[in-house]
Amino acid sequence: MSKMLNPKSIVFASLLVVGVSSQAAPLKIGLVETLSGPQASTGLMFKVATRYVIDQINAGGGWNGEPVQLVEYDNQGGPAGASDKVKAALADGVQLIVQGSSSAVSGQITEDVRKFNLRNQGKEVVFLNVGGEALELTGEKCHFHHFRFNTNAQVRVKALVSAMKQDNALGTKVYSINQNYSWGQDMEAAIVSNATAGGYQVVEKTLHDTNKIQDFAPYVNKIAASKADTVITGNWSNDLLLMMKASKAAGLTARFGTAFLDQPGNIANAGDAALGHYVAHTFNADANGKDSEVFAEDYKSKTGHNPVYIEGQTVFGLQMVASVLKGVKAQDGKLNVNAFAKALETAKFKTPLGESAMRADDHQILLPIVVSKVSKDAKFKADNTPMGFQTVKLFSASEAAAPVQASCKMQRPG
Repeated sequence: MSKMLNPKSIVFASLLVVGVSSQAAPLKIGLVETLSGPQASTGLMFKVATRYVIDQINAGGGWNGEPVQLVEYDNQGGPAGASDKVKAALADGVQLIVQGSSSAVSGQITEDVRKFNLRNQGKEVVFLNVGGEALELTGEKCHFHHFRFNTNAQVRVKALVSAMKQDNALGTKVYSINQNYSWGQDMEAAIVSNATAGGYQVVEKTLHDTNKIQDFAPYVNKIAASKADTVITGNWSNDLLLMMKASKAAGLTARFGTAFLDQPGNIANAGDAALGHYVAHTFNADANGKDSEVFAEDYKSKTGHNPVYIEGQTVFGLQMVASVLKGVKAQDGKLNVNAFAKALETAKFKTPLGESAMRADDHQILLPIVVSKVSKDAKFKADNTPMGFQTVKLFSASEAAAPVQASCKMQRPG
């Protein structure tokens, strides 16, 4: 005959089970990204880079004794879709939200997160911005639960102009062409404000619809007519791909200074016409000797390709997040988001290009920036062509930094 269990023992055992299960609640990180449609090529690269770091975290034991869960939400490229997916992520218990494609989407997510946190104190979430570069995100829209792990227009244009001038490649006439939304407008303003330092005149400025133009020939004709020495642009995705195609077809001789020329497909589209064009980017495999090469080789072994475009900044930013998570203990079986954010805002992390640091005043990361030019002498080739990106100058985080915007009024819980 079996022994009768004491009811008090049953209750105690049940409490132990509940305690263990609460301690084992997995940390959920939600990727709210463009994973389908015409802009998916960029969103899928954010996904690959994010997965690379999540796999590293889990290989090291995860967090709170459990593997970190990456949950994917397809925002389909627009702010409205992103807002719906943020709601779904919050309902699923996601505590950290990752996104990068398009500042317009980042602006929607950061506002959704801010409003949710105001209404749900004690259940806050953090937005890890790995790609939205609009100045307003760390300016008037800055808040305690938003962190940016990439650059902005001030940083990119400052580095680009400095390196191109040093390389005697800038000229005296610059054409500004950008997408007509917050990021493109920031780029145009930065191109104008750097004219004195760069010793150039802005001969014309063009803002155009974002990712809606199928034929850039009329714009390329305007550039040719302006007799500009250099075109500076923050265009990305199809707008840059199609502009490269049109430039090649027209035989445009003006040099390009860009933010995203290392997006896959651009060099193949432009062909030899890309030779001598410049890019200010967050990673180049040959920028810092063995350190950058070792990272590139490991990334390629895991993903099948070298890290390019937005992948370096995404990996380094999320590795900083991972380093901070190690020091944040679970509270009632979950991540204390405010404790995590407080630790993250003073974090430092050594990337393969040098030291990076989160700036507490506006939650803008300070990170090294590389300016490279397209050359057949580049060690690492792009798009299965004989061309690649040859490092012109590596700027340290302090050299590349732009000042805190006066419009950021950071308020902290408590």
